[in-house]
Formats: sequence, structure tokens, C-alpha cells
Amino acid sequence: IVPLLARSPSTNRKYPPLPVDKLEEEMNRRMADDNKLFREEFNALPVCPIQATCDAASKEENKEKNRYVNILPFLLFTDHISFSVMLMCPLGLLLLQGYQEKNKFIAAQGPKEETVNDFWRMIWEQNTVTIVMVTNLKERKECKCAQYWPDQGCWTYGNIRVSVEDTMVLVDYTIRKITFHVGDVSGKKPQRLITQFHFTSWPDFGVPFTPIGMLKFLKKVKACNPQYAGPIVVHCSAGVGRTGTFIVIDAMLDMMIAEKKVDVFGFVTRIRAQRCQMVQTDVSGSFIHDFLLFQHYLYGDTELEVTSLESHLAKLYAPSPGAGCSGLEAEFKKLTSIKIQNDKMRTGNLPVNMKKNRVLQIIPCESSYFSCAVWVFIWRLYELVMHKNSVFIKGYRQKDAYMASQGPLQHTIEDFWRMIWEWRSCSIVMLTELEERGQEKCAQYWPSDSAVTHGDITIELKREEENESYTVRDLLVTNTRENKTRVVRQFHFHGWPEVGIPTDGKGMINLIAAVQRQQQQSGNHPITVHCSAGAGRTGTFCALSTVLERVKAEGILDVFQTVKSLRLQRPHMVQTLEQYEFCYKVVQEYIDAFSDYANFK
Repeated sequence: IVPLLARSPSTNRKYPPLPVDKLEEEMNRRMADDNKLFREEFNALPVCPIQATCDAASKEENKEKNRYVNILPFLLFTDHISFSVMLMCPLGLLLLQGYQEKNKFIAAQGPKEETVNDFWRMIWEQNTVTIVMVTNLKERKECKCAQYWPDQGCWTYGNIRVSVEDTMVLVDYTIRKITFHVGDVSGKKPQRLITQFHFTSWPDFGVPFTPIGMLKFLKKVKACNPQYAGPIVVHCSAGVGRTGTFIVIDAMLDMMIAEKKVDVFGFVTRIRAQRCQMVQTDVSGSFIHDFLLFQHYLYGDTELEVTSLESHLAKLYAPSPGAGCSGLEAEFKKLTSIKIQNDKMRTGNLPVNMKKNRVLQIIPCESSYFSCAVWVFIWRLYELVMHKNSVFIKGYRQKDAYMASQGPLQHTIEDFWRMIWEWRSCSIVMLTELEERGQEKCAQYWPSDSAVTHGDITIELKREEENESYTVRDLLVTNTRENKTRVVRQFHFHGWPEVGIPTDGKGMINLIAAVQRQQQQSGNHPITVHCSAGAGRTGTFCALSTVLERVKAEGILDVFQTVKSLRLQRPHMVQTLEQYEFCYKVVQEYIDAFSDYANFK
């Protein structure tokens, strides 16, 4: 166990604690000039404490247990610590305090094959029931952490038996319920149930594009760990960068609630007194502030239990104090305040691409563009990459759940079908008519009778079936160059009026159910979704599909954060207040009539 330094006094400090009502102003100030002030603050952090020793971790017999030779824990004293935990010191293990909770965390490196046994013994002896993993097993083809749990069955490490009872895979993280016990196999020894939260959306370089996934992840961790349990074990690969970032965010959220201020510099200084390089980069520091400001202070907690939606809607329809409008309008205004920097839309704004954009104001962000590495024809690479008004959109369980697209123009139909072929999309959701109010909204990209060919792709209509609010078309798609064929099913929704929104949610709920059934049968490749511009109705469908899937799985919804996430991936998703309100109404209608939609499950 390592003592924490006393809190640094806030007086005469260059980076004192920040009141929450100053966070936005300070964030904008530090982000100026390419985050110059964030870099200055990061460089002002102490590197290592003066009095500390890494002797235990540096011993010859322990060197093979260290994943990184330049990142070792300091051993200051070891009162009331078991022998196995002392053995873990060379594994990069360190007991850390949260905001006010003593020994809330154990910060560890990702186990190596040689140390998995020690890792599980430490979990047992410290009475840990929650593990937070903030790395993938491999990144950039490099092993970052040994897999210390089985995919199925039971693994044995010495006298420790480990088995996975349940796995829930979501878009940003995976939750595993792990049972393990120490001793003989007779079952006489007590078992323990561990919950592992594995965050999978941290990119190989930098930080997550948006803090939304981390917010959901952290809330799950906080809700899961019982008071009686031992420390939460947090690890990435080295046990410093992402591990430190997670611990700082947790502590600062608690401090924000208790004191209405945050002290990122002070807290990082304290944990660095126990391990060098905790929070490794200035970008991580910026991400921490971004998380605190945008996810907690400005937007608050918008997550709801399904049972509280009706009362929440009543509050949203009531006047918002001091806002001069309803709570719903105030909530939507927060969404419209989200700004995306122009340099993140450079490719879509190139002159060669402007003629391919139906609406010039709706340009996808760089981070959402399709990777050019997948395209097969090198000689057509430039042209293919330049067809840019389609983006991947995260769903509830999949990172690339949807391909949000504008309605094809006549001269982009070939690009549209090539995209569908390359990404193996087997479901198309069309949310517009070909013409509305006398204006073309989408070129007809499928045949009415005989087959049509666009480049290497030939499309033939095999079946057409009318439903209450949508038409289903089965299209036989053949790539003549590859001599391969597959069936793509188009769902053409007719329930959206030319002006406004649908009168009720039944048609949309039935449409989403039909698309989900098709996905289960065809392999869950990306769903191509388009209206005319690929934003308003497209965003509404993606939002509702994502929200309803979470309602089914968890009984929880968060319309605001779902739409906010969509808008960070593609501007103007869910374009109007009417469409935003429609999302809430459809969810309420689905909850009210849940038993009537059992086929949706």
C-alpha cells in the first residue's frame, strides 16, 4: 500500500482547482492555438517523486514480469499487505485512492502469460469483484495484454479455475461475468463472481473521438461495484496512460458533485507521486476536461429508466426555468450548439466531391469516413475514396451498424451500389419518395422490370411486396467482375409525409422490427440508411433503432446522448425539433405497447 501525498493547497498554484461554472470558459481558452495551454499544463506536471524506490520491481527475478522496463511502481511501505500482493508489485500493481475513498483502485499493468496466475491470486486476496480493462488484447499487431479469461469452458491457472458465465458485447465495451475459485476442483472452496468491464473503443493512437462511450462505461462500473467489495482493479497495457485517465475521470466526477469544482492538475500530481507517467499525454488531459465539461456539466445526466419516461416527458413539455421555452426545446438547443471543426470535413469539402453532395451543408466528419484500404481496385482508389457522402454510424452493439447516406444522384448510383457491395450491406432502408413537393429527392437506383447495370454491378428486381407502411423489394445484385451474386433487401418506408413527421410511431416500429429480422438472417453487416440529404429522417431512424435496442436489452434509454453521438459523426442528424420529439414519442409508444411487439425481441 502506498501513501498518498496531502492535497496541494490551491493558493499560489499556477493550476488551481476550477469551479464548474468556469469550465467552459477555461476549456475554450486552453484549446486555443492548437491546445497550447493544455500542453503547457501537462508539461508542468511532476515526472517522478523525490523519495521512492523501484528496487522490488527491478530485481532480476522480477524483470520478466514487467511489461515495460521504464514503467515501474514505487514501493514506499507495505503495511497490511499480503505476500501475493507484494509479488504483484513488479507486475505494475498499485493501490490508489479515489476522490475520497481510500484504496478504491488497484492500478495494474495488463497481465503477461507468466503473470496471469499472480493476477488472479491478487484478485482473490484483495476481495475484488470488479475489473476494468482499458486496452484491447492486440493493438497495431502488438500484444498489449494476455487473455486471462476463457472464451468458453474453464481455464486453470495452478489451483485457480476461471470460467465465463455470461458475455454482453456492446458498441464501446463488453461486460463479462466471470466465476473463479481457488483450491481443489471438488467445489468445496467458495466461488466468487467477478464482473469485467472491457472498454474496446480506445483507438490505437490518441483518445476516443467522443467521450460518450466512456461516460456510459464509467456509469456502468460505478453502478456495479458493491460497497462491501475490495478495490476495483483497473488496467490497460502499461497501467499508466489509459488507467490513469480512467481513475482521474472517476475522481473528478465525484469531486464535481461534492465540491462543484475539479482539480485535474492536483489529482494527477498526487497519483504521479506513486507512479511515473500516470496520464501519459497532454491529449489525455484534454480528453479528461472534455469529458467533465461536455458530458457532465453542460448536459447533465439524461439517462432514464423506461418506467420514468412518461414523467420525464411531462417535465420536458413544461417551461424550462429561465430558458423562455419548454424543456424539450432547451434540450434540443443544446444539441444544435454542438460544433464540428471545419478541418474535420476537409475531404467532403474538396471541389471534386462537392458535385457528389446533394446538400452542401451536410458533410460527414473525417473520422467517420470509410477506410480506403478496403477498396479492391487500386487504379480506381482515388475516385472511390472521393465518393464521400456516406459514413459509418455506431449502433447499440456494433461500431459499423449503419451506413448513413444521402439519396443517390443519377451520376452517383454506381458509387452507391459499389459501396453496398464492398461493405456487404444486405439491408437498405429508404425513408423518402423519389419526388416530394415537385422536387427530386432521390434517383431511382433499382429496376422496375428488366435488370440494370451500373459499372460492374447488375441489379435485378426479384420480388416486391407491399406492407402497411413500407414496400419490401428483394434485389439480386451481381458483381460481373467477381462473378458473385447476393440478395439485398430494400425497405422503402412510405409513412413519412412530405412535411413534418409521421402521425404515430407504429409504422416506424414495425419497420425497425422488419429490418432487425432481416439483419439476423443475413449476417448483421452494415444497414444502408438514406433519405434525401441523409441527415434528418436518416438520423431519426438510426437514433430510434439504437434507442429501442437498448430499451429491450437494459430497460434504459438516453435519447439526448444517442442523438448527440449521431451529430458528432454526421452533422444535422435528427434535423428538427419535431424529429427529436418524434424520437421520444415513438419510444413511449413502444414501451406502452411492448407486449404487442414481442416479435421485435
